[in-house]
Amino acid sequence: MSQSDADLSVLNEIYDVIQDRKHNPVEKSYVCSLLNHNKGIDKILEKIGEESVETVLAVKNKNREDIVYESSDLIFHLLVMLAANDIQLSEIADELEKRRS
Repeated sequence: MSQSDADLSVLNEIYDVIQDRKHNPVEKSYVCSLLNHNKGIDKILEKIGEESVETVLAVKNKNREDIVYESSDLIFHLLVMLAANDIQLSEIADELEKRRS
C-alpha cells in the first residue's frame, strides 16, 4: 500500500464506523445523534452547509491549518450524509473514475 493509499484508507475506516453506528446505535454517539435526529436528514444537511461555509472562509482567509480542519469536518459530514442515504464510497469512486476517463 502506498503512502497515499494508507492516508485515504482512513476515509474507509471512518465510513465503516458511521455505517456501524447506523446499524448498531451507541448512546451518546455524535454520529447516532445526527442519523437519529428528529429533524432527519435536515440536521445532517445543516451541518454540511455550516462546514461548507467555514471551509470557504478558511480558504478566503488563506489559513492553511483552518482549511485542513474545516475540510475534515466537511468531509466527515458528507460521509454521514452518504451513509444516511445508503450510498457506498465505491459509488463515489466509480463516478470520479468515469469523470477521469
